[in-house]
Amino acid sequence: MEGPVTNIAEARAKPTPERRGRRRQLGEFLIEKGLINRDQLSVALTEQKQENERLGKILIRLGLVSESVLRDVLAEMLRVESIDLETVVPDGDAIAMLPEDVARRFHLLPIAFDPEENTLTVAMADTFDVVAMDQVVALLGGNITITPLLASEAEIQSSLDHFYEQEFSLAGVLQEIDARDAGELELSDTDDAEASQPMVRLVDAFLADAVKQRASDIHLEPESGFLRVRYRIDGVLRQTWTIHRKFWPAIAVRLKVMANMDISETRAPQDGRISMKLTGRIVDFRVASHPTIHGENIVLRILDRRSGIVPIDDLGMEAEQLRLLKMLMARPEGVILVTGPTGSGKTTTLYSMLNYRNDETVNIMTLEDPVEYPFQMIRQSSLSDGIKLDFARGIRSLMRQDPDIILVGEIRDEETAEMAFRAAMTGHQVYSTLHTNSAFGALPRLLDIGLRPGILAGNIIGIVAQRLVRRLCEHCKEPYEPEAIERQLMSLDDGFTGQIYRAKGCDHCGQQGYRGRLALLEILRFDNDLDAAIAAGESLGNLRRMADEKGFLPITADAVRHVLAGSTSLDEISRVVDLTDNVLGA
Repeated sequence: MEGPVTNIAEARAKPTPERRGRRRQLGEFLIEKGLINRDQLSVALTEQKQENERLGKILIRLGLVSESVLRDVLAEMLRVESIDLETVVPDGDAIAMLPEDVARRFHLLPIAFDPEENTLTVAMADTFDVVAMDQVVALLGGNITITPLLASEAEIQSSLDHFYEQEFSLAGVLQEIDARDAGELELSDTDDAEASQPMVRLVDAFLADAVKQRASDIHLEPESGFLRVRYRIDGVLRQTWTIHRKFWPAIAVRLKVMANMDISETRAPQDGRISMKLTGRIVDFRVASHPTIHGENIVLRILDRRSGIVPIDDLGMEAEQLRLLKMLMARPEGVILVTGPTGSGKTTTLYSMLNYRNDETVNIMTLEDPVEYPFQMIRQSSLSDGIKLDFARGIRSLMRQDPDIILVGEIRDEETAEMAFRAAMTGHQVYSTLHTNSAFGALPRLLDIGLRPGILAGNIIGIVAQRLVRRLCEHCKEPYEPEAIERQLMSLDDGFTGQIYRAKGCDHCGQQGYRGRLALLEILRFDNDLDAAIAAGESLGNLRRMADEKGFLPITADAVRHVLAGSTSLDEISRVVDLTDNVLGA
């Protein structure tokens, strides 16, 4: 029986049966993967007896495997998640939580801190080093949870040298840049040029800062004397930073290099894409530049896979809405449309629906402009001007790929609409979006595009119309009794005695009164009666009355439901839906 561990060095070096077993497993696992042969393993084991080092370290030193290959193999073998630190930008707050000497002593790098879950994500060379994790927990107060990710020792050492040596917070980098001359910060052709490092870190820092603040877009707007940086958070733009105009050329060049755009072209619009690991996860940025009188304006759309792919049960729908939506998806063929203005969350809802249907028994194929979030098992394609692939041609091609479900990013013209409905008529389920203000507004829009009523009837499964509104901050929302006009707007009786809530503002929500967003929905399900009425050319008013008789709930009813539940405010829903009919009709 082995004695107790008396110090950390002993714990790391002591060849316990568990560690010896893992070493033997590593060699056999590498042989099974075809990465080394048995003779090479024998050489490494002989070297290990002489040097008393980890087997993985010896294999790397002998040149038999690379750092990254060994890291990924260990992660697969030990069933833990790995991380490539060369492509990661850690959270500055996480770095600040752990002193440099502690990080170096335990060979770990803080990656991200989630204050809501009180969880610190760290990169470690040995994710089973419970002594190190216990010491970190004790240092940080005892209530924190450590989430370890596997990384190579060399990557951890290099990252410790880089991130602890340099100031990495956004405010700190801005102070450092203010102390330098703009000429010193011009980016050169070499990525490792020392003078370029503050600007590189500045760009990385504000990208990480925007993701941390849950922004959906970053606006970099040059004025005559300064650069304005604004984030769109919960659908509303907020100014966050102001930087001197002289630093904008270097920032623009850095972004263009990262997005594979032409740095010499400043007079024509350009598009690009950035993919990087921030705070421990992959985040994509869609980059678009546009020439203005003060220079290039650059906007980055943040495509955060963690927030962009939401399980359908977490969309915030009431039980009846969720049941109705699942009924629509249970139909074997037909078209399901999601409508709403730009920025109303149509793509997120569509992806949630696809994710719900995604399993090995169905073939799902998409045609998008462009692909925003990659899915496992779903065949996704982006439109391309270079090969002249548009929606109509793309649908025609997808039809030859034996699909069960087809996602068409948007129906925008007669040819695309005709091909989408033709796919539905041949036994496929088709999902798409349309820019209209309501579920019923989709019908005249499709007729205006050029579709005939006979094609619409029987081929539309259902239409979902939605808007996004800000969710009231749970820490500071303020209850009050609604006034008479407010009760009218919500179609409440004069005798209503309940309370609703309004925004106030606190530190948790950045003094905004709102944190996060929720979707307002109306779902129109098509049945035989509605199909017959459409084929007969009934007016929109008659169709609406038929739907009301069958229990159709408009988006205004869903909005009022959320207000009464305390999820959002009357002011907020009035910003996106029209409640005045309730007053004018009173």
